[in-house]
Amino acid sequence: MVGLRRAKTVLLVLVVVISNTIADGAPLDRGPKGSGAAAPLGATVPGGGNAAAPVGATAPAAAAGGLAAAPAGAAGSLDVKAAGAKGDGTTDDTAAFTAVWKTACEAPGPSTITVPKGDYLVNNIEFLGPCKGPVTFEMSGNMKAPATVAAVKPNSGWVDFTNLADFTLNGNGAIFDGQGSLAWKANDCAKTGKCNSLPINIRFTGLTNSKIIGITSTNSKLFHMNVLNCKNVTLENIGIDAPPESLNTDGIHIGRSVGVNLIGAKVKTGDDCVSIGDGTENLIVENVECGPGHGIAVGSLGRYPNEQPVRGVTVRKCLIKNTSNGVRIKTWPGSPPGIASNIIFEDITMDNGFRVKDGLSTPILIDQEYCPYADCKAGVPSKVKLSDVTFKNIKGTSATKTAVKLICSVGTPCTNVALANINLVHNGPEGPAVGACANMKPVLTGQMIPPACTEIAKPGP
Repeated sequence: MVGLRRAKTVLLVLVVVISNTIADGAPLDRGPKGSGAAAPLGATVPGGGNAAAPVGATAPAAAAGGLAAAPAGAAGSLDVKAAGAKGDGTTDDTAAFTAVWKTACEAPGPSTITVPKGDYLVNNIEFLGPCKGPVTFEMSGNMKAPATVAAVKPNSGWVDFTNLADFTLNGNGAIFDGQGSLAWKANDCAKTGKCNSLPINIRFTGLTNSKIIGITSTNSKLFHMNVLNCKNVTLENIGIDAPPESLNTDGIHIGRSVGVNLIGAKVKTGDDCVSIGDGTENLIVENVECGPGHGIAVGSLGRYPNEQPVRGVTVRKCLIKNTSNGVRIKTWPGSPPGIASNIIFEDITMDNGFRVKDGLSTPILIDQEYCPYADCKAGVPSKVKLSDVTFKNIKGTSATKTAVKLICSVGTPCTNVALANINLVHNGPEGPAVGACANMKPVLTGQMIPPACTEIAKPGP
C-alpha cells in the first residue's frame, strides 16, 4: 500500500510540473523534425508541412483549383492561372474562373482577380453576387467564347456579372470575343421576329456603384453588352467591333437602369451602336464614335406590355459615321401606353452621310411607326407619349435628301419637340436636304438647315 501511495504521489508531481511548464510558454518537444511530430506551439513550420496552425491563428484553406484562400478579411490578388487556367485559346478555362470568383466573392475585404495575357476559352459563366467585399477584375488577357451556337446556352449571357456592388472591371483593352460568325448565318430574326435565342456577349445586371473600363466586345452572337437594372454605373473607353452584316448585334443596350454614364466608346457593328430601352433614367452618353451601324437610338419602345418610362437621357459630343441612321427615337405601332420624356441629343457630328442600304438613311429621326417585322400592327397608332425632346447643335452631311424626319403618333402626338442649330447638307442629284414632319410642330431656334417640316413625313424609307 505504501508503495502504491508513493507511485501516485510521484505521478501527481509530474502532472503539475508539465502543466506549469506549458502555462509558462515553454515548448513541449514531442519528437525531432521529420518524425511526424507536431511543431512547437507558436513556431513556424518550414516548407509549409502538415503541422497544426498556431493556437489562435486562422489556417489558410485550399480553394477549388488549387488556389489558396486569403487570410480572413481579404482575398488579396487571385490569379486565374494559379487556379489552373491555361489561356491557350483551346483549353476550357471555365472552372478556373469559377474557382477564383468563389474565393474572391466570399472574402469580406477587397479582392482582385487577375487575368494574365493569353486567350481564355470560357463557356457560359456567371460572376454572381452579392459578394462580401468589393471585387476588382484586372484583365490583361482576352476571353473567347465557343464558336458553335450549340456550345453555348440560348437566351442567356455568355459572360454575366450579376448583383454586384462596388465592382470594378479594368479591361486594359481586353477583348471578349463572341466568335459569332456562325450564329449570324443561322439568325432568322428578320423573318420570324424571334431574336432572343442567341447569347449576349456580356451582361451587367443589378450592378450598383460600379465601373467598367477599357474592354472590347467583338463578334457577339447577338447584342454585345446589356446594362440592365443597374444604378450608378460608369462605362469608360468601351470598344465594340463586328462587321455591318452581323445581325442584331446592338453595341451597348441600356435598360431599366438609373444613373448610368457611358463615357467614350468606339462602336462598329451591324445594329444600333447604342440602344436605350424602357426604364432608363438619368443616362449620359458622351464621346461615342459610331459606325458602321444603325446609329444611336432611344427604343424601340412599346413592343411589350408594362414597359417603364424613359426619362432624362442626354446624348452628346458624338461622331456618327457611315451608319444607316443618325440619332433617333423609335416606338412600335399598336403599342400599350408608355412615356419617353426629357431626351436631349446635342453636339452631334454626322460624317459623310450614312451607309445607304434599301433606302434607309436619316440623320435625325423620330419614328413612331417603327415596324421592322411582319408581325407588328402597322396602321394602329403608337401610344408611347414623347415629350420634351431636343435636337441641338447637329451638323454634317446626309446621304439622302430627307435629313430630318419627325413622325409622331397620330393617336398620341409628340409635345415640345425642339430643333436648335441644325446644319445638315445633302449634295445629291435630287437637290438639297429637306425636313419632313407628321403629327407634330417643332419649336425652332437658331440656324435650320434644312428648313424644318417643309414636307409631310411618311413611314418607311
